Amino acid sequence: MKARNRFVKSIVKTAKTTEVAMPWDRGARRAAFVAKRNIKTITLKSA
Repeated sequence: MKARNRFVKSIVKTAKTTEVAMPWDRGARRAAFVAKRNIKTITLKSA
């Protein structure tokens, strides 16, 4: 099981050092898009 332990340790090490940009964590550009989308759904024209 030494190879498996080494493999798991390498995965854990990589996971701790790697920064992955999650879809909800994209910054100002994403926030602006979401705000724009929410405004469109709220301000509907009435007949």
